[in-house]
Amino acid sequence: MPLSEYEQRVLDELEQDLGSDPSLHRAMNRSSATPTRVIIGIIGVIAGLGIVVAGVAMQIPVLGIAGFVLMAGVALWTLLATGKKEEPTAEAAAAPRPKRPTPQAKPASDNKDFMQRFEERFDRRRENGDF
Repeated sequence: MPLSEYEQRVLDELEQDLGSDPSLHRAMNRSSATPTRVIIGIIGVIAGLGIVVAGVAMQIPVLGIAGFVLMAGVALWTLLATGKKEEPTAEAAAAPRPKRPTPQAKPASDNKDFMQRFEERFDRRRENGDF
């Protein structure tokens, strides 16, 4: 269902207000892992898995546990990457954003027809015992 002009205007104002908050910007714009970090993560997980297998083969539980810890630590380090992105300056945050084109609202008669059809189907199902 498209938004009314009032709702669209309120949404645009909320977006502008949220865009001007630098702490929210930092929290929401965590960067994804860089390719270098992903490659290091893959190599670390493979090395950890190798250490786990070596620990099991040599029947040394401490070595297997160390391999698992290495594997899990490197995987978390890779997945929870927090890169440094640019923070918006005060001027950029205060600058007006380009407006999105508003979708054309359907006439109220379409909504009325939909509700009538919905009520008729509901009544038919209730009468037929389809519930």
